[in-house]
Amino acid sequence: MSLRVPQAPAPALRSVLTALSSPTAVREARTPALLGAQGPATPELPLPVHVLDRVTAEGVPATRLTGWRFHIRCADLVVAAAETMLTADDWAFSHFFEGPYVASTERALRQAESLPQPYQPRLLSVPELYMLTLWLHGDCAAHAATGHPAATDLLVPLAPAPPGIAAHLPHRVAELLPVLTHRMTPTRLLGSPA
Repeated sequence: MSLRVPQAPAPALRSVLTALSSPTAVREARTPALLGAQGPATPELPLPVHVLDRVTAEGVPATRLTGWRFHIRCADLVVAAAETMLTADDWAFSHFFEGPYVASTERALRQAESLPQPYQPRLLSVPELYMLTLWLHGDCAAHAATGHPAATDLLVPLAPAPPGIAAHLPHRVAELLPVLTHRMTPTRLLGSPA
């Protein structure tokens, strides 16, 4: 079944295209793969980036949209990624980067393509755990900027994943969220005042 990749806001895409056409932006990115790329670089696979801020007392994950991430393809290779952020004026280019999450995202997207149910792919960042997941949202018609992970949605931890959490192993939100919540909640030290 195919993934239903959401459409990025036009200003976000324009900002990435402008940055790609700017020798200064590409040179200052310090991404060797992008600097050494042969041929035109094109942005593809726009994924909304949501951040898990907290989990409510009812167990509902509170998330917010912080950006859009595009994979940058040169010929047959994804060489880097570009991220945009929301400003007071609209979406703006933030930065180029490369590293393990780019390849890991590619791998997780290929895995998701073989799932029997269609999903809307998103990224979910868990800053407290230095963790990034591919969030496969079951409501393909949902606006990509809104919503929260439903209990039946899938989260695929990307490599490198935190210790004890296997990368590239899909989990239902209802299964993985309690593990994340437990790790995010500071434990009280023995003997510390209540």
